[in-house]
Amino acid sequence: MSRLNIPMPREQLERVVRQIVRQRYAEGLAAGEPQMAIAYEPNLVVNISARHMHIAAEDLATLFGPGAELTVYRWLYQPGDFAAEQRVAIRGPRGRTIENVRILGPVRGYTQVEIAATDAIALGIDAPVRPSGQTDNTPGALIIGPKGVLEMPSGVIRAERHVHMSPADAEAYGFVDGRYVRLQINSDCAMTFDNVLCRVDPRFLLEVHLDTDEGNACDLVNATSVELQA
Repeated sequence: MSRLNIPMPREQLERVVRQIVRQRYAEGLAAGEPQMAIAYEPNLVVNISARHMHIAAEDLATLFGPGAELTVYRWLYQPGDFAAEQRVAIRGPRGRTIENVRILGPVRGYTQVEIAATDAIALGIDAPVRPSGQTDNTPGALIIGPKGVLEMPSGVIRAERHVHMSPADAEAYGFVDGRYVRLQINSDCAMTFDNVLCRVDPRFLLEVHLDTDEGNACDLVNATSVELQA
């Protein structure tokens, strides 16, 4: 199991509590329970997801030694997710390497590398756009850690842009799991992204993930507003 050596920050705990309250509110409405007349308003957050790696326990041992565990560098927006202290190098088929690629925790049941289009060009890897976890018929790479090397036969993708949302958020928008929606970014480089995949789960907070190329293209860091659209 992963060792979480840094307490969850207060702001993330508050987000989790708010999410639980919203979910209970939605469940109460569905059950016909009396509620206060307060309209539910989703709190949309859009973040850039830089290149990273998800890792299985056996591959973590290969790269960092037997008994290795992920340790927290920084908590992420989704409850329980964190950027780990552990980092690796990724080498493509032409010998080009990207150093210091961070692993995200906790440990998963599969190993996967997510990169942007410019990373794929730099590595010489023809990485397809895929939802996370769908790695069949994808290219691999050589992963270099401090204690060993992992030859990934597949698992390198460009993550399909997506939005995490709870059932309460999905109900507020009128969306369902697996639906594709649009994201409007209002900035000096205003842009609308089509084909944003909805991923609905009670554990999720409302958050869109764009990769670095997409975030830079729309000047996300200076955006004045963001909006999900059907």
